[in-house]
Amino acid sequence: MGSVASNRAQAPLVLSLDVGSSSLRVSLYDRNGDSLEGSECRTEYHLDTTPDGGVEKDPEELFGIVVDAIDQVLQAAGEQAQEIKGVAIDTFWHSLMGVDKNYQPLTPLFSWADTRSAAAAEQLRRELDVKAIHSRTGCLIHPTYFPAKLRWLATSQPVIYRRVTRWLSFGEYLYLKLFNECEVSISMASGTGLLDQNKRDWDAELLEFLKVTPDQLSPLGDVDKPQTGRLKEEFARRWPILTEVPWFPAIGDGAAGNLGSGCFSADRIAVMVGTSGAMRVCFAADKVEVPEGLWCYHADWRRFVIGGALSEGGNFFAWTRQTFQLPELGEVEQELGKMEPDGHGLTVLPFLTGERSPGWVAEARAAIVGLSLSTQPIEILRAGIESIAYRFGLVHQILEKCTPEAKQIVASGGALLHSPAWMQILADVLNRPVVASAEGETTSRGAALLALEQLGVFGPVNADKTATPALGGAGIERASFDFGQTFYPNAARHTRYAAAMQRQQELYKKLVMS
Repeated sequence: MGSVASNRAQAPLVLSLDVGSSSLRVSLYDRNGDSLEGSECRTEYHLDTTPDGGVEKDPEELFGIVVDAIDQVLQAAGEQAQEIKGVAIDTFWHSLMGVDKNYQPLTPLFSWADTRSAAAAEQLRRELDVKAIHSRTGCLIHPTYFPAKLRWLATSQPVIYRRVTRWLSFGEYLYLKLFNECEVSISMASGTGLLDQNKRDWDAELLEFLKVTPDQLSPLGDVDKPQTGRLKEEFARRWPILTEVPWFPAIGDGAAGNLGSGCFSADRIAVMVGTSGAMRVCFAADKVEVPEGLWCYHADWRRFVIGGALSEGGNFFAWTRQTFQLPELGEVEQELGKMEPDGHGLTVLPFLTGERSPGWVAEARAAIVGLSLSTQPIEILRAGIESIAYRFGLVHQILEKCTPEAKQIVASGGALLHSPAWMQILADVLNRPVVASAEGETTSRGAALLALEQLGVFGPVNADKTATPALGGAGIERASFDFGQTFYPNAARHTRYAAAMQRQQELYKKLVMS
């Protein structure tokens, strides 16, 4: 519901750690899910890149950034920190690192965007029943996920690979550093490509094929079993106020984004555009059927998250502005808003870092077709953001089939919310109203809301974790959410965009699939 002055905050408070791929936010939230004014510490950082497609981070450096930020927020909170009754965590999905028997890092933290395992993914696709793997794990054989990265590391760094005793994500490494033991939430495990989504357990067949044993992965847990009173001595001394409160295991940032924007039922779709993009629907169910072209993960034990992810979003916007030296954002936005739909004569494939949903061709690369001497840089930008909207359109077409009740689309992410022109383009392409989330940082709020749910703030949660709670009956469904402007589609613009979207698909078939 936004932010609240610290003297009006209602206990209990939750400390929320939001570890993204480009920044960390540590914030305090009250029982209503309102962030406390002046309580946030935000630290920006960059992942390291290599010429051969590597995208990685030193896990020790990232852990140090988290610790320092917690220090700052607790200091700013003063005596009000006494009201903290839980620590919520979300981290970026699909990160992978290896540690030795002493829990010391043997590898960097590899990002989902690291494409060095593309050849390994291609090899695995020839060796495995890809459709069967996708139907069980909800993940494609793609450099994003663990199977391809593990195969790549086994062949490219065999000595280090053999020394690794456990493969884990950054959320688990954070737990390891704080508690000297590992646990992976069902949410983080669901994004590895190694979990059977409906059985909610590691996929035994795939692990056997990859020659990975279950004890090389972290024990599976969930947010209903946090760590309490077990902080290592150095951190117990550092944060005495946090020693006896529950630390909830990390959940995936995408799942947290849905929860924080109010998109946790099958009638509401979340679309997020930050550095990259995603379109997701989250709902409670006993089991699901994974739709072709999309992925399926978990928010927690009972909530599934189905959707698609784009490697492009604000990164394409930023690349275009920088490359063509476009003016300040305000002027750019004004010019974008004046332009006609698909009025530039360009067809764009926006794959600066390869394709994810729905085709999952990692080696795909960007293309701009139709350039002439009269083409202006602002037209390239407009064509680029339209092209990303078309990719969302393809994901939306698949989501409509598996969740036909999903009529409302809620937008979040700075790149999208700061561009009314892009919001209108998206509404016109999807032919659905798109409403802006007014919740600010939906990801950190989502993690906090899930923690508040476990603390019983919103009422009891069904003890049977596989059962579907009645909406409004319990848990996070009782939280309140604020929304901003709604962008309504225009039928004539939708028709023009539908033709342009078809043109993009024809180019895709020629350049990517041929």
